[in-house]
Amino acid sequence: MAAVESAWGRFPGYRVDLVPWRGRGRVRLGDRVLAESDACLIVQESDHAAQLYFPEASVAFEHFEATDHHTICPFKGEADYWTLAASDPPLENVVWAYRKPFQEVAGLAGYVAFYCDRLEVELVEAFPSDPGHDVVYRFPPWGDAADLLRLLDVAPVGEGRFASPPYPDPPLGTFFPQLRNAQPRLVIEGGQLLGEAIVAASKSIPGQRVVSASMIFSRAARFDAPHEIRVEALRRGRGFSTLETRTLQADKLCSVGIVLLDAGAPDAIRGAAQPPDVPPPEDCPHLDMGVTGREFRTVDDAYRRQDETGPAEIFTWTRFRDAPAHGFLHAALLAQSTTHWTVAAAMRPHEGVSEAQAHVTLSTGILATTIAFHDEVDVTEWLLYANPAIYAGRGLAQGEGRVFTRGGRLVASYTVQAMIREFRTPPGALGKDYTDAM
Repeated sequence: MAAVESAWGRFPGYRVDLVPWRGRGRVRLGDRVLAESDACLIVQESDHAAQLYFPEASVAFEHFEATDHHTICPFKGEADYWTLAASDPPLENVVWAYRKPFQEVAGLAGYVAFYCDRLEVELVEAFPSDPGHDVVYRFPPWGDAADLLRLLDVAPVGEGRFASPPYPDPPLGTFFPQLRNAQPRLVIEGGQLLGEAIVAASKSIPGQRVVSASMIFSRAARFDAPHEIRVEALRRGRGFSTLETRTLQADKLCSVGIVLLDAGAPDAIRGAAQPPDVPPPEDCPHLDMGVTGREFRTVDDAYRRQDETGPAEIFTWTRFRDAPAHGFLHAALLAQSTTHWTVAAAMRPHEGVSEAQAHVTLSTGILATTIAFHDEVDVTEWLLYANPAIYAGRGLAQGEGRVFTRGGRLVASYTVQAMIREFRTPPGALGKDYTDAM
């Protein structure tokens, strides 16, 4: 067989990163475990979806048979394949390995990967705050909580200007332009843009704390290009300051926000709403939204459940694996997921309508949101998002949310106005894939 030609010299800047996964990897077919290891590699490749590679020794090869199928990757080499014979019918060529990888990816030797659309490939991780408790995510995830934090932690690039990079960076299509729109759900969620504005305002007036932020989303922003946040101080005061934020992408306005900052004061009075009576997180099913290092648990599985109607409300517990370095980053992470729940809550009472139809048969999106931060928050501790939808009609929905600590302390409250409308032309007819984001 002729030598495999490497493309590394023709694509300067192309990357294949072999990143050790901090937890366990697992492959299942139903209840049968086919591979499991705490020494897996997440292979992150330019213009490709990530793949999870397992040490060969961790694979139950008695269930597989080698085949004569081979493929060529110009960046990794020639791949050998195996069929899962222990299934009915057999799953052909479902496992592959680069027995003699190119020098640039020599670390792939001795590892194999599985097609995650044909088998159940999972990431399993433990949170330091909860020894013995595992969180399971379907592979591939959207990314990690550290990726989300990197996007929220906008960097100053000039006077009153901050920037957020594309994701991934470089984005899909950088080396092979035909893949530019291959990434599903390119739209950045409103909660992320709100969180970025909170960070930009906090960095603009570091001596004060953001206590409220309102934002209108005028135009969708895309993950595959950088965007900029421009901050203008409408009034700087010793007690309170008011800032305007504008998010632009390719010089087009995407969102406008008003942010209020406070220098702080001792209590004159203190009181707060009481938390709802809901089951603790341990009694709620896991909701996988594709971000490792973050755990969601939704009461009654209400976000995903499609087989029955219920009240127009979603209660979700959430926490993060790692604590960010600054209080304003805790606030930004809290704000990011406030825009997840209103659409699903508004749909819940209606027979034949569910979150599964969002971006498929129904055009949904967040139009405006306002959040108030009442107290300090630690996102590594369980937080309860209580989100009733109080109105749905005329193509709109309105939600009112409150965020409580596990101990019942109210740390934030928010309102969300969303759009729920029938598509004139469904995305599928346009060749678009608008599946869930993170």
